[in-house]
Amino acid sequence: MADGVNRFLGDSIARTIVKLIVVSVIVGFVMHMFDIYPTDIIESIRRFFFDIWHKGFSALGRVGDYLLLGASIVIPVFIILRLIDLRK
Repeated sequence: MADGVNRFLGDSIARTIVKLIVVSVIVGFVMHMFDIYPTDIIESIRRFFFDIWHKGFSALGRVGDYLLLGASIVIPVFIILRLIDLRK
């Protein structure tokens, strides 16, 4: 079982714990220097998804506009290329 755990962790359990502690202290220090806290991150993620939800429905209306605009170029070019291909 220890081999499976070591393979999963990539190293021995003790070395992995030491590495995680060192990296956690470094990341915590950097986050403190930039005044970033876990609650800020969670709140930002929550706001991100709410913004997507609220703005997403208006974006769907714009997708139709983009579809028609793009199709006005793509469809004629496609037809012309197919007609050229038929001549060969």
